[in-house]
Amino acid sequence: MTSNEKAVAEKLLQSGAVKLNPTEPYTWASGWKSPIYCDNRRVLSFPFIRDFVKSELCNVVFEKYPDAEVVAGVATAGIPWGAMIADQLKLPYIYVRPKPKEHGLGNQIEGYYETGQKVIVIEDLISTGKSSLQVVDVLKGAGLAIEGMVSIFNYGFSAAVENFEKAAVSLHSLTNYGALIELALEKAIVPAEMENLLLEWRNNPSAWGK
Repeated sequence: MTSNEKAVAEKLLQSGAVKLNPTEPYTWASGWKSPIYCDNRRVLSFPFIRDFVKSELCNVVFEKYPDAEVVAGVATAGIPWGAMIADQLKLPYIYVRPKPKEHGLGNQIEGYYETGQKVIVIEDLISTGKSSLQVVDVLKGAGLAIEGMVSIFNYGFSAAVENFEKAAVSLHSLTNYGALIELALEKAIVPAEMENLLLEWRNNPSAWGK
């Protein structure tokens, strides 16, 4: 765990964006049982924490993707973060809907862009990466060049690593599940005897808790 990963993980815990409950797991939309629930939208309600996370995201974009010409937010949770980054770095901003609008111009990508521009994609969190990479496909289909993707949180699933490698898309996340669990154990937010149980979930989330 790097110092930056730890600092961001601490902010997520402080704001209540991340909740851990291995004894009474949460149920995801996929039906998976999970000891963690991450809702980074909550961070938006805490100005100083929001500003810290925004600055960390901007630093990653500035350092890792200096050639980016456009910032693209992923609907819906990535939209505000993308807008803040674009504003801070003074770059054009677009965002991508899950599907084209059913009225008006039928846009799936909102905002102005030009074919061939280099885009950095901003995501809220990464689980398997499938929905995030669908956005990449939409942007590529519109003639944009993908520089990479930056997210606030990453569960660290092997499936996500494989999916991003297969798509040849660079990914940087501010913090991750491993860093969060390490910090939660350090602060006694969860008892030490729960460590193996929590780490087992990441190895096989679809079967965990059954």
